[in-house]
Amino acid sequence: MTRTNEFGQPVGVAVDWSPRAPVAPVTLVGRTCRVEPLSGHHLDQLHEALVLRSEPRLWTYLPAGPFADKAGFLGALRALADDPGLVPHVICTPDGRPVGTASYLRVDARNGSAEVGWIAYADELQRTTAATEAMYLMMRHVLDDLGYRRYEWKCDDLNAPSRAAAERLGFRYEGTFRHALVYKGRNRDTAWFSITDVEWPAVRERLEAWLAPGNFDPDGNQVAALGRPAG
Repeated sequence: MTRTNEFGQPVGVAVDWSPRAPVAPVTLVGRTCRVEPLSGHHLDQLHEALVLRSEPRLWTYLPAGPFADKAGFLGALRALADDPGLVPHVICTPDGRPVGTASYLRVDARNGSAEVGWIAYADELQRTTAATEAMYLMMRHVLDDLGYRRYEWKCDDLNAPSRAAAERLGFRYEGTFRHALVYKGRNRDTAWFSITDVEWPAVRERLEAWLAPGNFDPDGNQVAALGRPAG
C-alpha cells in the first residue's frame, strides 16, 4: 500500500534507523576459506597466486594489471591499502595461504550501505566452494554483524562472468550507468546490483543450505547446485 504525507504525496515507508559503525578490517572464518585484512605478509604469496599461477585475463575488468613485474603488482596492492575509501581483504585457504582479494568500498555508515569490489580470484580459487563462501562471509558481516541495509556489487556491463556471479549469489540487477568510468583507456558502462536487508534472510538461507557440509560428497563435489534464485 502506498504511504502518503499530509499533502497527499507518496513517500517512502517509515524506517526505524540509526547510523551504524563503519566497516573496518575484520577476520572472517568459514569452513573452506578465511577472509582477513590485507597485510604485508600476504604480498609475496598473492603475487605467486594471482600473477605467476593465474592467467592474465584475470585483470581485464579490474582497474590495474596485468603486471609485467612484481614491483607493479606490489604497487597496486599498496595503493589499495593506502586508499582511505577501501577496506581491502585477502581470501585465504583454511591453512592461511592467500589466493584472492576482495575489498569493502563506498561505505556509507550513515545510511547503511557498502559495496564489495576489487575482487581478484586466483585461477585455483575460481569456481570453488571457497569462492562462494568468501562472498557469503563478507556479505553476512555487513548485513548481520553490522546491521546495514544495503550491500552492493558493481561491474563492467560487458563482464558477463561477474554479472552471472552477482545473480548467482543473490544480488538483484538494478540498472546500468552508461559512460560511468574511463579505465585502461576505454569506456565502462557500470552494471549495478544489490541485496537489501529485506531480501537478505532468503538469500542467506539459500547460501547456507548450499554451503552446508551435507551438500557435498566425500570428494567435495556439490550434491545440489546453487544456481540462480527464483524471480
